[in-house]
Amino acid sequence: MSAESVSRRSFLKSSAGKAAAASSFLIVKPEQVRAVGPARLRAGLVGCGGRGTQAVENILNGCPNVELVAMCDIFEDRLEKSYRQLKESPRNAKIADRVKVDPEHRFIGFDGYKKVLASDIDIVMLCTPPGYRPEHFEAAVNARKHVFAEKPFATDPVGCRRFMAAAKKSEELKLTVKSGAQRRSQREYVETWQKVRDGAIGEILACYAYWIGTPVLQFQGPNWPYEKGKRNPKWGDMEYQNRNWYSYVWLCGDQIVEQHIHNIDVCNWFMGAHPVRAVGSGGAAWRPREEVYGNIYDHFTVDFVYPNGVHMSSHCRQYPNLPHIYRNVSELLVGTKGRTNCRDMGTKGIDPYVQEHIDMVNSILGNGPYINEAMAVAESTMTCIMGREAAYSGQEITWDMVMNSQLDLYPKAFSYDAKVEVPPLPIPGQYKFI
Repeated sequence: MSAESVSRRSFLKSSAGKAAAASSFLIVKPEQVRAVGPARLRAGLVGCGGRGTQAVENILNGCPNVELVAMCDIFEDRLEKSYRQLKESPRNAKIADRVKVDPEHRFIGFDGYKKVLASDIDIVMLCTPPGYRPEHFEAAVNARKHVFAEKPFATDPVGCRRFMAAAKKSEELKLTVKSGAQRRSQREYVETWQKVRDGAIGEILACYAYWIGTPVLQFQGPNWPYEKGKRNPKWGDMEYQNRNWYSYVWLCGDQIVEQHIHNIDVCNWFMGAHPVRAVGSGGAAWRPREEVYGNIYDHFTVDFVYPNGVHMSSHCRQYPNLPHIYRNVSELLVGTKGRTNCRDMGTKGIDPYVQEHIDMVNSILGNGPYINEAMAVAESTMTCIMGREAAYSGQEITWDMVMNSQLDLYPKAFSYDAKVEVPPLPIPGQYKFI
C-alpha cells in the first residue's frame, strides 16, 4: 500500500486512535488566532467533490500561509480523486507542497466531518451537498473553528433554523464565517453596493434576479452512467442519491435554493433586508419522470415582496444546453435616479472565488475587517426556500410561515444501503406546505 493512497485500513487505524488524539487536541480559539501576524493556518475539507476540490485550490492559491491537513468524504473514490488532483495536477504545481494530508487524516464515512473537526485545524471548509450543511456547521461552531461554508446553508426550514441558531453562536464566539456567495467578495459588486448604499440610484423601486441556464449534471462516481439513467445495482438509495445529489430536494434544495441563491442573495444584500412573502410557480417542462432525474423542478418564477413593499421578480430555469436556448445570469435594480446590474459601478478585481478566501483569512488574522456572513446568507437561503415552497404549494408563503414550518427533509439515519423514500414531484394544490 502506498503511503500516499487512501485506504480503509488507515481509516480504521485513525478511528482506533480517536480517543488518544482527542485527549491531546488543543482548540485554537478565535481570539488566539486573530491579529497574531503571518501565522500558518491549517485547513480541513469536508466534501471532496468538484466544488470542494476547487475551494481548496482557491484558498491555497490566494493564501500562501494556509495548508490543507485533513480531508473527508463519504466516498473513497471521490476523496482519492480530489487528493490526486491537488497533489498531481500540473495546474496545482505551486500549491501541492501545502497539501499535507497524511493517510491518517483522510477520513471516509458519514461521520468523517467529526474526525476532521477533531484534527488540528483552524479552518474547516464545508463543501458537501447542502442538505448536510446545518449539522456540519453546528458541529464546526461547537468545535470553535473558523468556517468556509459553501452556499446554500440548508434545504428545508428546520435545517435553516438550526443553521441560524449556530450562526448566532458563531457571532458570540467571534468566529470568522465566509460563505460561498462569492459576489459578496467580488470587487465590482462590493464597490457598486457601496455606491448604491450612498444613493447612486436613489430609492430602490424594483429588483430582478435571473439564473436562466442549463442543467447541473452530476458525475460523482466511477463510470457514472448518467446519460443512460442506469443505477449501479450495488448502490442503496442513500449512495445513489448522494452520487446524484442535484436531483433530490433533500440534498440540493432544488435549483432555486442551490443555484439561484446567488442572484437572490445579491438582491437581499443590496436591499439590506429579506422578503416577507412570496407567490410562485414552476414545474418540470422537460425533465423526464425517471429515477435519475429525481424530484426537482426545471423552472421557477417567484414574486417576492420586501418589508417596504418593493417587489423582487425571480426567474430561474435549467433547460437543455442547446444553441438556440436563451441564457441570462444577472441581477437588475431599478431606482428613482437610475438603475444598476449590481456590478457596473465597480472596477474589476481578481477571481472572486479566490478573493473570498483572502478576505476570510484576513478576517481570521486581524489583517482586515471581521467577517461573519452566516446569518445574512442563512436569511437568503430561507428566502429561496420560501419561494420554492410557494411554487410547490401554489400558496402565498410568508416569512413567518416558513420560519415556523415543520418541514424537515433530513434523513434520520445514514448508511450506504439505507432506504430513502423519494417524494413525488410536487403538484400545486396537492402538495401540502407543513
